[in-house]
Amino acid sequence: MTAVLYTYRRCPYAMRARMALLLAGVAYQAQEVSLRDKPPALLAVSPKGTVPVLLLPTGEVLEQSLDIMRWAWVSTHDVDGWWARAQSPEAQQLWALCDADFKHHLDRYKYPQRYSDALGAEHHARQAVEVLLKPLEAQLKAQAQLGGATACAADIGIFPFVRQFAAVQPDWFEALPLPALKAWLAGWLQSPLFERAMVKVAKS
Repeated sequence: MTAVLYTYRRCPYAMRARMALLLAGVAYQAQEVSLRDKPPALLAVSPKGTVPVLLLPTGEVLEQSLDIMRWAWVSTHDVDGWWARAQSPEAQQLWALCDADFKHHLDRYKYPQRYSDALGAEHHARQAVEVLLKPLEAQLKAQAQLGGATACAADIGIFPFVRQFAAVQPDWFEALPLPALKAWLAGWLQSPLFERAMVKVAKS
């Protein structure tokens, strides 16, 4: 039996799960989910109904993208060191910032209509830059990837969220003085790995 990944193509959490599984060489069957009409099979294994969810051949269910990424590399013994390189304090700090403060501001920048927030989308865009994009720029000026000269799981974990931020107002993002970050983002957007991870599959 092959693992089943319930996913949504444009979700950054699902993106990083798919990229990790592909890099680790884990075979999986992708089930594209309609978030407005969630399939009973997904809700049966994960009542919270969010993606990604990985159903393993053993029946074990992984409901968080970070757990899926960790499992992908640990189960394959991380032979290329993707997970190991992401354990540096610098990479871990950036990853934590991405998943907490940056995601908070990103949501309120991208979806202001969903929040009762008097500060406004522009405020949250600027805060997102301060919280994560400037620290990323500083790190990427010193090294090509967050894992050093070679990429690591933190690059995969953070990239989809930076991509989402950049796509909200592309012209505004392009005007930001973040050349190292933009080069890093462009490299991942053009990578064969990202192309494979974004292949469309039929909705379940």
